[in-house]
This record gives sequence, structure tokens and C-alpha cells, in this order.
Amino acid sequence: MPETDRESKSRPDPDALLALAGQGRRGKLTVFLGAAPGVGKTYTMLTRARRLKSDGVDIVIGLVETHGRGETAALVEGLEILPRRDVNHRGRVLSEFDLDAALARRPKIIVVDELAHSNPEGSRHPKRYQDVEELIAAGIDVWTALNIQHLESLSDVVAQITGVAVRERVPDTVLSRADDVLLVDLPPAELIERLNQGKVYLPDSAKRATERFFRLGNLTALRELALRRTADRVDDQMVDYLKQNAIEGPWASGERLLVCIGPDPLSEKVVRTASRLASGLNAPWIVVFIERADRESGDGEAAKRLDETFRLAEQLGAETRRIVGNDFVEEILKLARREHATQIVIGTRRQPFPMRLFRQSLPDALAERITGVGIHLVTDKEQPRPKRNVTVKRKMPEGFGRALAIAAATVAAATALGVFIERFIILPNISLLFLLAVLASATYAGHVSAIAAALLSVLAYNFFFINPVGTFTVAEPHEVFALFIFLVAAALAGSLASRVREQAKSARRRAAATQALYDFSRKLSGTANVDDVLWAAVTQMQTTLKRNIALLLPEEGDLRLKAAWPPDTELDVTDTMAARWAMDKKETAGNGTGTLPNSPFHFRPLTSPHGVVGVCGFTQAGKPLEINEERALSAILDQTAIAIDRARLSRESLDHAAKLEGERFRAALLSSISHDLRTPLATITGAVTSLRQLGDRMPPESRDDLLQSIEEEGGRLTRFVANLLDMTRIEAGTVNAKRDWVDVADAVRAAVDRARKYFPDREIETSIAPELPLMRGDSVLLGQVLFNLLDNANKYGGDEPISIYARRDGNDIVLSVTDLGKGIAQGDLEQVFEKFFRRGKVDGRTPGTGLGLSIAKGFVEAMGGRIKAESPALRRRGTRISMRFPAAEAEISEKDRA
Repeated sequence: MPETDRESKSRPDPDALLALAGQGRRGKLTVFLGAAPGVGKTYTMLTRARRLKSDGVDIVIGLVETHGRGETAALVEGLEILPRRDVNHRGRVLSEFDLDAALARRPKIIVVDELAHSNPEGSRHPKRYQDVEELIAAGIDVWTALNIQHLESLSDVVAQITGVAVRERVPDTVLSRADDVLLVDLPPAELIERLNQGKVYLPDSAKRATERFFRLGNLTALRELALRRTADRVDDQMVDYLKQNAIEGPWASGERLLVCIGPDPLSEKVVRTASRLASGLNAPWIVVFIERADRESGDGEAAKRLDETFRLAEQLGAETRRIVGNDFVEEILKLARREHATQIVIGTRRQPFPMRLFRQSLPDALAERITGVGIHLVTDKEQPRPKRNVTVKRKMPEGFGRALAIAAATVAAATALGVFIERFIILPNISLLFLLAVLASATYAGHVSAIAAALLSVLAYNFFFINPVGTFTVAEPHEVFALFIFLVAAALAGSLASRVREQAKSARRRAAATQALYDFSRKLSGTANVDDVLWAAVTQMQTTLKRNIALLLPEEGDLRLKAAWPPDTELDVTDTMAARWAMDKKETAGNGTGTLPNSPFHFRPLTSPHGVVGVCGFTQAGKPLEINEERALSAILDQTAIAIDRARLSRESLDHAAKLEGERFRAALLSSISHDLRTPLATITGAVTSLRQLGDRMPPESRDDLLQSIEEEGGRLTRFVANLLDMTRIEAGTVNAKRDWVDVADAVRAAVDRARKYFPDREIETSIAPELPLMRGDSVLLGQVLFNLLDNANKYGGDEPISIYARRDGNDIVLSVTDLGKGIAQGDLEQVFEKFFRRGKVDGRTPGTGLGLSIAKGFVEAMGGRIKAESPALRRRGTRISMRFPAAEAEISEKDRA
């Protein structure tokens, strides 16, 4: 064995070492496990606690339930007890375990009884075992008690045994992660006697418990479950020890079965026998098939049997493996060591005497090389031998005639070539021509053709080239030896060439299948739409299986056919019921199964990490899938399920993003409204209050100033409300721009006049090109756009004049509003037209609502124009907002040309 192999075998398991290292940073959990109430779990726990307390160990009582048992209550005396916390629950005051007090006290060991208890509403954790996990994470050792019926995986079994449903349950992982599990056991008869004596429950409760739960059969069954589960936990601890210390084992701590199967009919019996053995031993088992690296697992009946055997093993609860290798014994031994198997189950048949001389059976080879592991041999029934007078009709292998024909043709060609050469020159190694014929036959027709060519070559070489020529007689003894060596060499060379040919064919098939799956996965990776995913999957499956395909997805509480090949495929009632069964039960249904087999479709669920996402159906037509088709289909279904799940998550992500955007929009809108409504309203309210209180006592100029403020702020409110209404129309898509003739110069002058009324101190310069053509549009909307741009320039343009230009550029009319303010950062040029985007602060505050440019963009696009922002505009300063509209003359000329 190489040094690296020996080192790897002596190296501890990394995962086991990490788990061991993690234990040093956390507290330890000790579970006192019992079969039923009253067996003495709390009593045993408190007895141990008192003993440790006397030894000076810091151990406290976090919570103990005595249930009125005097002998248990007496054990609590003398131990430190943490105060409980009072919780109001449905009109009652409950005394519960105080987790915060335990964390603050931080003892070495704390006793917390009733692990399966449910905490009242309002507690930090809904279950007490979660409180215990927090204590352990804080480095505190915890002792607790648990009855076997409270384990999650056994709740249905307990309900079936006792007829009582257990409401409070604990996950099995809690027990599996426990550092120590101490079984507190009591014979059922003695427990019933304690119950009758009133040592478990009060008399009335004890009577009801005896009638319903505490019956001899129930307690015996629960006791068996507790014993088995404790043994399993101890076995897990033993395996951890083996891995942490790199001991190859196995130790006689627990049974693990390794079952070896093949494509033969005996494998089904092997699996069933192993299932019964594993059930009796309560042991996990692994079913393994070893596939030769130089050949495929086979086609036809053998591959179907192998696939059916694997399915049977999975149904019986086994774990299945496929391993590629040439040395069967070595692969089995490696897997047995890695899985710590204690027993190997393998099938065997009686070999004929000559075969036993030349070939060792697999069980015998295992028995010679393995130590410390038992081997179970499963034999088949002895098949009666056919009588001599019975004629057994054998089917000729497929391609046999072609193989013989190729062998005969290649040998004939070699013979003819050799005879032709010998007419001109005598060669002592003319036999090499026949070796070439054997290799050619093996390459083109396989090993059967190679063997036939070798035999024919010996006969032809003897007849045409060995004296006496023309007969099959050999005159010299050394020629007989040469013929024999030639036959052996030709057979070996042909066999090797045939094997190379089969390997090449197998490699080509596997490469083609791998390439097809790779192309399919690449196609899916670039597809985000569910419909595209489904049609890609349907196409790939139809190409691979050459069968009718149907893909169904859940929609509005029902299954709907979403993609099929051929596209006009329809499913009847039976098909739909089978598909629903596959969806709901997460198992196969339809043709070839035990559920609704009358359906022509075989349905399989599409399972992703988030559950079943759909159902795939394909026609069986009495022809089950071959093993290679099964593998390809499984890969396609897995990738399709993941792609569907990814598309669903992508859609949900977009919906979530839209909701977040809506929330952001709503928050911004509320913020804007609250600010932009409150400011002018405060000004108006203050002015009105002053006018009412002072009245005629105010100077006329002061009164005029207040009235002007009211007018300005009222106009501001009017513009704000108008902007909100305009934005609402744009968002709803209800902006219907008129297609009237618009004089751009008139629209510009009207907008400027309106702006000068609202901000008379601002200087506005206009430049309108002469003979500016008309445009098709809405004069009202255009005026509103220009006013919004002028208002925006007034806020951010500083003290410099605002310029508005109108000119013609080819077939377009260009309008621009320019200011010489601070300008816009290059990174913000694309965002200025978004809702509620504001460019900065003026006089320490953010002016406006951030809707003006967004409304302008919506109105411009509604009229068929374009708008953009440029900065800097002039002298490395300012901002220019430009709009382009098609001129009416260009529109008329295009109609004339049409």
C-alpha cells in the first residue's frame, strides 16, 4: 500500500475533530431518558445532584417538577433553587423557568426538568429545549429529563401503540446532540404498582392513567423504544470515537450492513434478505453496485433488473450507491471501512467444477482479504437441469452473422494478398497478414469476430502456406507449435482490440450524453422565464427518450398542463388524477406503478430544495426506461426543477423589489406632502391669524405683505396639488395629449408671462428663431412643461438670468431652458427625471417636491418628444434642459411621400 494511503487511513476524520473541538466551547447536555412518567427520572437526577453538591460542585436547580411526590420533593431541600418568573397566561399566573436569571447566575451545572415543556406566549423561546440550547451555548452544563414518547420521530408510533396523541414534542436532533443519555428504567409491572400506590399521580388521575396509558402492553412497547433509542445514541457516540481516533474498526457496538448486488435475478432476493436482516437488527444498510470502469452497466434486461433492484432497495429503506472500479474486492473493502460496516450481504451461485479451478468467486475473495466483518451468503434455489432429450432453443446473439461475415472477409483478403506476394517473393513472416485481419475484425465487429478470424486465419495459413500446401496436414512439429502460438496471440490481440473498441463506443456515448446535458444546463442557465424553461425541458426529454412528454405546474390550487410534446397533447381525467397524486404524495404514479396504472403516462414529481414544483409525465407504452435513459431523465428533471424554482424565486424577487419600490415611493410621497403642505399652510395660518388679531391697527403696507404671502403660498399649494394630480395621471397612463397645431412661440411667451407673475424678481431671457414651424401637440401640456422647467431653474439657478431658446434643427423643433447655477453632477444627470429626486439645498433647505422634471418628462414623451439634461451648460456652469419635437412640416412631407 502506498505511504499516502496508509497516512490517509490513520488520519482522524476532520468533521469528527471539528465536532469534538466545538464541544469544548459549549456546555454539556445530559438527558435522563425514561419510557414513561414515574420511572424515576427526576428522582435519579436529584440524587446525583445532591451527591455532586456534597463534593463541592456548583450545581443549582433551575426548575424541577415534583408532581406532588413527597420523596422527590425531599431531595430538593438543601440545593440552591433559582427563583421562577411569574407569567400571566389566559387569566392564570404561571411560575416558569427564568432563563435570564440562570444566565446571570451562570452555575457549573443547572437542572432543568421537563425538556418537552411548551413555554407560555410572550416567552423568549416557545419551547423549553430552546432555553436549554441557549444555556448550553453559554457554556453551562444542563441536566434534564425526557420521556421517550416526546421524541418527534416516535410520536406517530406512540400514538399507534397507546392511542394517545402526544402534543409536546422534541426534535430528535436534541437527543442526538446530547453528550450523555442516561436510561432510567423500571419494569412495567413495578411501575403500575407504583401508580396504584399513588406514587406517580393522585388517585383520580392514576385511575384514568391506568385505563388509558399505563397498560402493560403500552409500557412494554415504550420500554423497548427507550432501550433501542438509548442503544442507538451510544452507538453514535462509539462511531464518533472511531472517527476522532482514526480507528478503522468496526467494533461490536452496533450493526451496519453493506449489501452487494448486480444485474442478475438473484440480487432481488439478496435485497429482500438484507432488508429482513436489517429490520431484525435495527441496523442501517447500504446497497452498492460496482460498475466496471471499462464498460457500461449494460443495456436490455440486465440494466432493467438492476434499476428495479435499486428501486426496491430504496422502497425498503436502504441507501443506494453506484461505484466505478475494476477491482470489486478492493472497492467493497474500502466502502466497508469507510462506512464502518459490520456485515456484508452478497449473493452467490454454485460454480461448476472447472470454473472453480480457474476463477475464484467474489465471496471467497472477500473472505480471504477481510477481517472483523461477517459475510452473509444468499444462495439461489437449485435450478433443475434439462433432460438430454429436451432440445433447448437458443437465440442467436445480435450481430453474430455480421461478425462472422467480417471475419471471413478479412481472412479471405489476407489470404489473397499473401498468395499474391508469394508469387514474387518468399517471406517467412507472411502470417503477420492474418494477425492484421484479426485486428481489423476486432476493430469493426468486436471480440466474436476476432475469435472467428483467429480460427479461420489458422486454417487458411495452414492450408495455403505450410507444407504440404493444399492440405490441413502439418509436416513439421515446430509448425504445430507455431500455429498454436499464433492462435493464442491472435485471440489476445483481437480481444484487446475489441475491448478498446467497446471502450471507445462507451466513451462516445457518455460524451454525447454529457454534452447534451451540458448544452441543456447552459440553455437553462440563460433562461429566466418559466415557459422557456418548460419548453426547453420538453424538447430535451423528447429528444432523449423519443416519447410523448407532458409538464404540469400548480396554478391557482390546481395542476395545469403548461408544456407538452406533441403540442396538442391532452390529458384525460385518469391522467390528471395520476398527476395530482404524484404532486401531493411526492411519488410516482400512472403507467407502470401501483397507482392509476391505466393512464398511458408515467408521472414523476419535480422536486427542488423548496419542495415539489411540478409534475413530469411521459408515455410508457409497456416499455420501461433503460438504465441510461433513466439516468438522463433524472438529470434533466433535477435541472428542470431547479430552473423552475430559480424562475419562481426570480419572479418573487421582482415582486418584492416592486413592493419595496412602492414602499419607497409611498414614503417619499408622504414625506414630500408633509413638508410641502405644512410649510405654506403654516405661512397662510400665521398671516390670517395676524390679520384677525391686529386688524385695522396694522399699517397698510404690512397688511398688503401678509395678503401677498397668502396669495403666494396659496399659489404654491395649487401648483403642488396640480403636480400631484399630473404625476398620478402619468403613473396611471391616462395622459392623453392632444394632436392640435401648436405655435411654439406663443407657448413660450405664455409660459414666461406666467413665470414672471410667480417670481417677478427673476430675469428671463427669450430667444425664438424667426419662421419657427408649427408642431403637433398639446399647448396646455407644453406650457406646463416650460413652466416647470422655469420653476426648476429659478430654484437652482442662482442670481443669474434664465435663458429660454426655441429653434429649428433639421426636422425637429428644439426648446431649451438654461440657468447658470451650480449645475448637476455627472452621476445625477440620469436621475434628475426620477420622482422625488432633488438636486440639493437652497438656503439650508431642500426646495420643491422633486416632481417637476418627472412631470415634464412624462408630458414631453406623451407628445412624442424627447427630453434630456446637460451640465455644465455655459462657462463650466449651469444646467440646460433640452426638448425635441418633430416639426409639423416634416410630418406633412412624410405623409406626402407616403
